[in-house]
Amino acid sequence: MDWYTTVFEVIDMRSFSNLWYWIMLAILWSTVTHWVLGVPWDMVHRARRHGGQLEADLHTLVMIYARRMVHIADVAGFALVWFASAILSALAVIGFWHGVEFAQAVFLMLFPLAIVMLLSFRVARRVLDAGESGEALYRRLGRHRLVVRMIGMVSIFVTAMWGMYQNLAVGPLGG
Repeated sequence: MDWYTTVFEVIDMRSFSNLWYWIMLAILWSTVTHWVLGVPWDMVHRARRHGGQLEADLHTLVMIYARRMVHIADVAGFALVWFASAILSALAVIGFWHGVEFAQAVFLMLFPLAIVMLLSFRVARRVLDAGESGEALYRRLGRHRLVVRMIGMVSIFVTAMWGMYQNLAVGPLGG
């Protein structure tokens, strides 16, 4: 048995039939929906409920992350879009054209995340431009979180449907 065969026996490249893939997908979307513009959602909730110093801290933290995201978009936005497009295109071609399940699985994780990142950059710019605070900031963060959660639900649904199709149509031996 050679090295290549041993590695691929240990690391199952049939992602959709692998429990670890589904655990990682759940952790990924749980984490993405918990952190809104770099701020944990429980902090937003507590600041809205109690106000005072918690609200001031939240506003400061949101502004720090929003300025950071806008700076990154302004300085490296083109390069980031180019690089992400190249990676996603390569994954799509390798996964769906050439039938590599691992690339399909990674694409189905990263493509929705790219959409979430674009939306996050947009929301960060809007927060900075409007100088939002208080209830307006809570509404903006809440709407953004809702959109991210909906993207996550659609992503998990599409991934589950594609994974079931792969497992039923391709079968355990790859064809």
